[in-house]
Amino acid sequence: MVDKRKKDNISKLSFEDAIKELTSIVGKIEQGEIPLQDSLTQYERGMSLIQHCQTILKKAEKRIEKISQPDTKSQEEPEAKKQEDAKDLPF
Repeated sequence: MVDKRKKDNISKLSFEDAIKELTSIVGKIEQGEIPLQDSLTQYERGMSLIQHCQTILKKAEKRIEKISQPDTKSQEEPEAKKQEDAKDLPF
């Protein structure tokens, strides 16, 4: 039940807050500031934070792709208009 609550807390974090916490965890582990068992717990939380950040980035990527895709309907209309205009040419 505790793991579920921790993961729920992570899912509510913004990307920036998750990165800050992850940076803090990495710093503590690298400096040896925490005992081994706590390091393992922090490592697990860090991995969950990484997954959360990756999920946020994937969603942002999809939004960018959607925004960047040209509107196919608006592109088809000018092409159809060009073909109609070409029919009116005298040659």
